[in-house]
Amino acid sequence: MTASSPALFDEHDGRLLAEAALRSITASTSRLRGEEFLRTLVRDLARALDVTYVIAGRVVQLADGEGIRTLAVWGGTDFLPNMEYSLRHTPCQDVTDQTMCFHACGIQADYPRDTLLVDMRAESYVGMPMIDTEGKTLGILSAIDTKPIDENKRLLALSLLSIFAARCAAELQHQDREELLEHKVQKRTEALRAAQASMVEQEKMAALGALVAGVAHEVNTPIGVAVTAASGMSAYAAEMVDALSAPKVSRSDMVALAERLRGAAGLIEQNLARAAELIGNFKQLAVDQGTEHVTELCLRDHVLGVVSAHSPELRKGTIEVKVDIDPALQARLPAGKLSQVLSNLLMNSAKHGYPDGGPGEVVIAARVERTEGRDWVLIDFCDDGVGMPAAVRERVFEPFFTTKRGQGGSGLGMHIVYTIVHQMGGQVSVDAEVQRGCRFHVRLPLAGYGSA
Repeated sequence: MTASSPALFDEHDGRLLAEAALRSITASTSRLRGEEFLRTLVRDLARALDVTYVIAGRVVQLADGEGIRTLAVWGGTDFLPNMEYSLRHTPCQDVTDQTMCFHACGIQADYPRDTLLVDMRAESYVGMPMIDTEGKTLGILSAIDTKPIDENKRLLALSLLSIFAARCAAELQHQDREELLEHKVQKRTEALRAAQASMVEQEKMAALGALVAGVAHEVNTPIGVAVTAASGMSAYAAEMVDALSAPKVSRSDMVALAERLRGAAGLIEQNLARAAELIGNFKQLAVDQGTEHVTELCLRDHVLGVVSAHSPELRKGTIEVKVDIDPALQARLPAGKLSQVLSNLLMNSAKHGYPDGGPGEVVIAARVERTEGRDWVLIDFCDDGVGMPAAVRERVFEPFFTTKRGQGGSGLGMHIVYTIVHQMGGQVSVDAEVQRGCRFHVRLPLAGYGSA
């Protein structure tokens, strides 16, 4: 078929042909989106128009000015790779000016500096701009053939390209809006994550602050006793000096004074040792929470240290903690993360398990289990407090969920437990079948069980 050939269709036949092609392409692309839509469109347009190439491309900014980044290219028998090319000295340049471009033949002669036309052995060209609802040119839809386009094909090409160029513009505009929305959602998500991370850190500091206050109050007691005993020793020593300075010294008086001095010294030693233990446990817990270093732990000793650091808060509610862990159980775990998990579980029981202040009992047990070809340590943390309703159990690990809203509860304590346990490669769950109180199951990867 050439430009000089007689018309093969009258106006009525041409209209029927255009309508049939339109229905066919509309049916094949109506349910498609994105790249799939564009690839199907260029293929079906090429077949309907009987041309070698159909290109759908987006206008982009290149180093030497405006250019086209193709989104889908049909090349006669198959799809061709996408590419970028400059608009300078090409027929597409006119299209981006929102001008329909048609060349029935001799396109290479009209644009001799367009090497892409030479590579394609192009003879004819029809191009339509993709214009969005705001009047901006988003891209082009063009049909290129290696033979001239006659009048019948020209009308069909212009009809189909004008219709589907508008459809392509709508698709590109939809993609742009989705990308913009996704970008906004991503930025807001990042902002929320940053805010949540900040609140988690604040919650950790608040918990540590409460621990500091409790330990400080607890340390005051043995220190006070030691100070009182030291004052007594000073008085006893003065009495002894006076007795020794007298003309006569009673053996029984010296023995009595010595016994009082020894008793006061014992009180000082005992209470200073208690204060040192409390400070040491607190210091270890504070240091642990500031590091993620993995170390070999005697699990029982580590748990006892964390419990001891919380003893002031637990004793305030007359809550007793029992630790049922084999002294031989060794584990390679990040001590800081494990301390945070245990600390949050203890404080959760103290605050929520015993709202009236106790008395109560908390049991922390651990054992080793081998599953999935790996060794795991299973830690059961349970209390005999008021327990949790089913609705609370289902949401207990959600961030910002709390039953103490307006009473100082942030809703981050158990979320921190969940996050840290999963960071350690483990799992944590709450037992739904416990009859009384609350029980948490913590499963952590174990290494070095029984090693020194």
